[in-house]
Amino acid sequence: MQLHEYQAKNILSEYNVPIPFGQVALSDSECEKISSSINGKVVIKAQVHAGGRGKAGGIKIVDNPLDAKKVAQDMIGGTLKTFQSGGTKFPINKVYVEEASDILKEFYLAVTMDFDEKCPVIILSTEGGMNIEEVAEKTPDKIMKIHVNPLIGPSPYKVRNLLSSLNLEKKISQQISNIIQNLYRIFKSLDCTLIEINPLAITSQEKVIALDAKITIDDDSIFRHSDIEELFDETQMNRSELKALRNDLAYIKLDGGKVGCMVNGAGLAMATMDITMKAGAAPANFLDVGGSASEERIEEAYKIIASDNDVEVILVNLFGGILRCDVAAKGIINGFENYNKSIPMVVVLRGTNSEDAKLLLENSELDISFAEDLPTAASEITKKLKK
Repeated sequence: MQLHEYQAKNILSEYNVPIPFGQVALSDSECEKISSSINGKVVIKAQVHAGGRGKAGGIKIVDNPLDAKKVAQDMIGGTLKTFQSGGTKFPINKVYVEEASDILKEFYLAVTMDFDEKCPVIILSTEGGMNIEEVAEKTPDKIMKIHVNPLIGPSPYKVRNLLSSLNLEKKISQQISNIIQNLYRIFKSLDCTLIEINPLAITSQEKVIALDAKITIDDDSIFRHSDIEELFDETQMNRSELKALRNDLAYIKLDGGKVGCMVNGAGLAMATMDITMKAGAAPANFLDVGGSASEERIEEAYKIIASDNDVEVILVNLFGGILRCDVAAKGIINGFENYNKSIPMVVVLRGTNSEDAKLLLENSELDISFAEDLPTAASEITKKLKK
């Protein structure tokens, strides 16, 4: 679960991480009022769940309240697509109005998980304000890391050693050290998968402040954080992904694909996508209906896939275990009848009641080809896409 910048900064402030003064505005008049209270240059930031806002026009610096109002008029109610948004245009429902800072130096600072090392990792780079993936590719030597023992947290001596290599003044190093410790407290307390400050800035007043903030919470931990759950902004999600979430389906829309995939089990779903790619047909989505999906959930899964205008063929690959194949077949048929949109399908069924399921599907009005295995299914998909 992602948080907006203003939500993330509220959390940072609660944990004593310095941030510039700022407030969220839902209208141009609110933006003008906040700008007037700041009495100086302000930064107006579109609140969307995507990075790279600055390059896409989602961050503007203005000199006076009137200009702030004009910028808010242009932003609020519009959309923003960035190089990190995967082609999605995110709606801008609010903006964050923040006092401008006099910046001397920028850093990149993050806490995330290193799954290879099986522990949290603190990442610091002198290339603040830059796309960290680009820095990692072109100048990896400018990225420094501290791997953290989750039982004891960030060791102070490791933090000191890392900061000493930057030749910073003691006053600045101490501030960054405190921020690192506080970020890790947030990371642990809120079950985060990522906390990112880019940039972390040194100002002309020798203060270290977080100019931007991104926090992502592990979805599986939300039940422990009811206050965080209230911050969820459903307007920032793809409509199909939101519908899938509400129906307990694991669904991710993929760009450029034409094959809608319906599979039970994440591993089987990945294998299905791989074999589809190998056949020269890109998947349009990842969809795992789960091992114990009901007839209703299968119906919703069909509707979600069929509602994707990119999908030209549906590949169903189900293994009947806890999920009976005949239950899945009934769900698919109901989805077709209730949504009233038929898309050619290639179906692979194995396991519990698979023969009954095939009979149900054969007697339906669906355009279906059956395959005994994935390689055969991939070949059938290629034929259907060429028609």
